[in-house]
Amino acid sequence: MPNPVAYFELGGRNPANLREFYTNLFGWEIDTATPSAAGGDYFYVHPAEGGAGGGILQTSGEMPPHYVMIYVSVDDPQAYLDKAESLGGTTLVPPMEIPGGMGHIAVFQDPDGNVIGLHKF
Repeated sequence: MPNPVAYFELGGRNPANLREFYTNLFGWEIDTATPSAAGGDYFYVHPAEGGAGGGILQTSGEMPPHYVMIYVSVDDPQAYLDKAESLGGTTLVPPMEIPGGMGHIAVFQDPDGNVIGLHKF
């Protein structure tokens, strides 16, 4: 499959509870909390062989209390934002660098309102 899902995020008001839930449900290896760039706690979910890694984050402020995001691997986030817009999508977050050398992300909304992230390592 070209452009596989590269990363996912799950969020809620109490990420420690989500960490415990998904560790117990799926046996995921999840690190202890680190501060996120947006504030609050962030837990890194280690990828299983052949799977995507992810994160569990604390939602706050204007973020929705329940949050799920997938990030699709692309070679040029701006080109994919442009293509999404030509197909009826809307850019929500232009390409931006992720601190710590984790690549770049961008975010768009599809014509039905789904929010999808793009990730370039």
